[in-house]
Order: sequence, then structure tokens, then C-alpha cells
Amino acid sequence: MLYKTMKKDTIYAKGIEIGIYTKDFQNEYISMTDIAKFKSDDPNNSIRNWMRNKETMEFLGIWEQLHNPDFNPIEFDGFRKQAGLNAFTMSPTKWIEGVNAIGIVTKAGRYGGTYAHSDIALEFASWISAEFKLYIMKDYQRLKSDENSRLSLTWNLNREVAKLNYKVHTDAIKNNIIPSDLTPEQISSVYADEADMLNVVLFGTTAKQWRDNNSDKKGNMRDYASISQLLVLANMESYNSVLISQRKSQEQRMKLLRQLVIQQLTVLQELNMKTLT
Repeated sequence: MLYKTMKKDTIYAKGIEIGIYTKDFQNEYISMTDIAKFKSDDPNNSIRNWMRNKETMEFLGIWEQLHNPDFNPIEFDGFRKQAGLNAFTMSPTKWIEGVNAIGIVTKAGRYGGTYAHSDIALEFASWISAEFKLYIMKDYQRLKSDENSRLSLTWNLNREVAKLNYKVHTDAIKNNIIPSDLTPEQISSVYADEADMLNVVLFGTTAKQWRDNNSDKKGNMRDYASISQLLVLANMESYNSVLISQRKSQEQRMKLLRQLVIQQLTVLQELNMKTLT
């Protein structure tokens, strides 16, 4: 597998820079090539030697079975039987093509090399040096902590912006939709209906439906929204306020808001990919 578009980070262990990439922002791949440089001037040879081991083949096979629905077990059985023999050779490319592996990937270009899912990369680091693995883990944990702090700060900021825009939204409802003769219960129902309209357009479900399907969770669906969703929600509330002032029907507003959601989520996704690669 050849990764072309990925986010890159760097960790440091014993003075060595080790690249980290991710394509889906969930699974991270650490450079085995960089890790191998700790012990050898020929990192590719070190990787091949590690992959020749019977224990390594067993580990890689189990990992793929757990994570890869397209794993080729028949080809793997052949590799496993030969592993450890003097004549047995293995390389990342041979492994990837032979069993349709996803745990190890290769990347061309300036930051090219062999990368492995963090589970596998740390196993390889143990083979290189137990001490070196501890240094890698320490800085990797530092990186993840920094990422979580940044994401938390951004999420909270967008959540507050959405709350502020909600006041603008409710004022527009009050001034343009709610008749003066409604009871407090009826007024609350109108506000809830408009809020649910936004929920359906953005999240595809009403607040009640979400609560029924997530009884084990605290708060509401907006507390579990992504950063991009919260940013779009804030824009939706502002735009819906304008549409309400223009006396557009709820059906008309839903169509226009859906167009806004699709457009802005697409732009944000493309922007994130360009910014983080």
C-alpha cells in the first residue's frame, strides 16, 4: 500500500527524528525506517531481518487478522511455515502484496520509507532496542497529549460560538415565527422544533431519537459533535436567522441549510487535508 496524502508529525527519541503519518486521522503510522536508523546505516536491511523472524510473522499475521477484513490467510500460512528458515526472505513489499496487508505501508517521495501502524512499529522498536522503544513511547505520548489539548481548546471555542449564535437564532424565531397568543408550553415547542430542524439537517436525527439511541451518554448530540460540525452549526444558526427574517418556510429553509452543510463540510474537509499534509 502506498500512502500519498497524509498528515505528518515528528517525534524525537535519542536525537533521532521519527516521522508519523495518518491518512484517516485515527490510525497512525510510524516510520520503521527512522526507527531502524538507531542501530543501522542500512535501515531497509534491518526491517527485512526483523520480518524474517517466525515470531514477527506470527505477530503480523495476528494483527492483520484482527484489523484487516481483506487479509489473505492462505498466503500467510505459506509465509509462516517458511519463517525462520535460512532461505526465507521477507520485505515490506513482499508482505504487503502477498497478504494484502494494511499494517505496514510504503511511501515514496521526500519523506518516503516504510511505515507501520503504531502497534507494529513499537513491536519493531522493541526488537531494535527496548531502551529506544521507551524513548519513542515517551515522546509519542507527549505528542498525543499536545494534540488532545489543541483539539479540546478548539472544540470548546466552537461550542461557545454555537451557543452565542443560538441566542441570535432564538431571537429571530421569537420576532418572526412565534405569535403573541401562544402559551409558554407552545412557545417551547416552537423553539424545540426549530432546533430539531437544524439537528436533522446537520446530524440526520432529532434530539429525542439521539437520546433514545444513546441512553448511556450524558448531554446531547451537540456535546459529541466534531469540530467541523460545531463550526457549521454556528453558521447554520446565523443563516437560518436570516432566512427566518426573510419569511421563508421551514421546508425552504431546510433545503437551503442542507446545501450550506454539504458545501461547508466539503470545504472544511479539503482545507483540513491541505493544512495537515
